Amino acid sequence: MATITAAMVKDLRETTGVGMMDCKNALAANDGDMQASIDWLRKKGLSKAAKKADRVAAEGLIGVVTAGAKGVVVEVNSETDFVARNEQFQGLVKMIAQVALKVGGDVDAIKAHKVGDVTVETAITEAIATIGENMSLRRAAVLEVSAGVVSSYVHNAVTEGLGKMGIIVALESTGSKDELATLGKQIAMHVAAANPQALDSASLDPAVVAREKDVMADKYRQQGKPEAMIEKIVENGLKTYYKEVCLLDQAFIHDTSKSVAQAVKEAEGKVGAPIKLTGFVRYALGEGIEKQTSDFAAEVAAASGQK
Repeated sequence: MATITAAMVKDLRETTGVGMMDCKNALAANDGDMQASIDWLRKKGLSKAAKKADRVAAEGLIGVVTAGAKGVVVEVNSETDFVARNEQFQGLVKMIAQVALKVGGDVDAIKAHKVGDVTVETAITEAIATIGENMSLRRAAVLEVSAGVVSSYVHNAVTEGLGKMGIIVALESTGSKDELATLGKQIAMHVAAANPQALDSASLDPAVVAREKDVMADKYRQQGKPEAMIEKIVENGLKTYYKEVCLLDQAFIHDTSKSVAQAVKEAEGKVGAPIKLTGFVRYALGEGIEKQTSDFAAEVAAASGQK
C-alpha cells in the first residue's frame, strides 16, 4: 500500500479543485495512482477535470518559422526566464528553427546538422559556456502541405517568431494563398486559446476515448441509471467531449456560432477552392516538465552554515 503524502494530496487538489479529504480518500482508494484518483473522483461526480493540467516549469523560448507550404516549431529550454531576453539565446533559437525547416523535426538530426563549421549541438554547448546557463533543444515539429500554406501564431512574443507559445496550422488548397494565410492565422490563434487535443475524433488516442466512456458509464451506473440508458447517455457525452477537445468540432473563437470545420468550409468562397485543415502543432513553453520546488529559507540557512 502506497504512503499518501501531503504533497500528493495537494497536487490532486490543485489538479481537480476537489476538497482535501476527498482527494485523500481518492488516493487511498487507488494506491496513490494520480490518474486513477482523478478518474475515481470524476466517477463520483466530484471532479470535472478531464486531464491533468501540465505544469509549466522550464524556461526558454518557442521558435516558429514558416515558408509557404512548410512550417516548423521548436522548443529550446534554459534555466531562467532572464536568458530568454538574451539576444545570443534568441539568435540560437532562430538558427535552430531554420535548421529544422531544412532537416525536419528529428531532434538528433537537427543537433547533428552543421551551420558553418560547427554542428547545432556544438553551437548549443558554446552558448552554454558563454551565457553560463544550461540549455537544451527539447523538441521540434514540422508541418507541410503539397499545395496551400502553413500559418503560424506566436503568443507572448519577445521578438518576431519567438515567444512562450507557438502554433503552426496546415491548410491544403489550390486557392488564394493570401486568403488561406489569413484563415490559417485565425485558426492558429484559436488553437492557442482553445488548446485542442486532436484534429478530429478519429485522431484521438483510442485509449483516451475508452477511458472517457468508462468514466461516464461508471458515473451514471452509480446513479442507478439502467444500462440501456447509460449507453445512449455516454454516446451523447462523447459528442460533447469531442466538441471540447477536437479542433474541427470546437466552437470557433472568432465566431462561436459555428465550429472550426464550418468556418473552414465557409472560407472556401473567399479562397476560391476547397480547403482541408490537415494538421496543427501547439507548443507551450515547459509544458509537461515538472518544476523542482525548494525551501529558499532553508537553502540560505544551509549556505550560511545554520541548521
